[in-house]
Amino acid sequence: MKTIIVLLLLSASVYAQQKPCSAPAYRQFDFWIGEWEAFAKDGQKAGDSKISVILDSCIILEEWTSATVSQGIRYAGKSFNTYNSLTRQWQQTWVDNVGGSNEYLEGKAGNNSIVFRSTPFRFSKDTMAIRQLSFFKLSENKVRQHGEISKDKGNTWATEYDLEYRKKK
Repeated sequence: MKTIIVLLLLSASVYAQQKPCSAPAYRQFDFWIGEWEAFAKDGQKAGDSKISVILDSCIILEEWTSATVSQGIRYAGKSFNTYNSLTRQWQQTWVDNVGGSNEYLEGKAGNNSIVFRSTPFRFSKDTMAIRQLSFFKLSENKVRQHGEISKDKGNTWATEYDLEYRKKK
């Protein structure tokens, strides 16, 4: 029993020293952290979003609430964003209050941007699709989020939404 306790203490000590999410790659999406108002291209407010770092800085959590109520429901959702050190890619999982979810297992970080891509999914009976979700740091106080869908294996893309996030003061 003493051996098990010693091993647990040693492995906890080693784990604490390594700080698993301290590599620079984990900080590539930090430009999105903050509290934001999101606006559509027509200037209409789309919603509010709080972006924070959780779980020992390993996860960037988005908490979204729409600005409007539709069919008696104020749309809300959460995304969990993390850097996968094994695949060397960013990943995002989105879930919402109407039973929807999206999973992006491929994500590439660039110069103040991240582009996520989903795996193919059934869009309709006869159509497979993929989604692409891009974030661009426009300034310290603005981020663009552009959601697109392709129904032809990524040859052409249609915008699903295009939002400008403005940091709350």
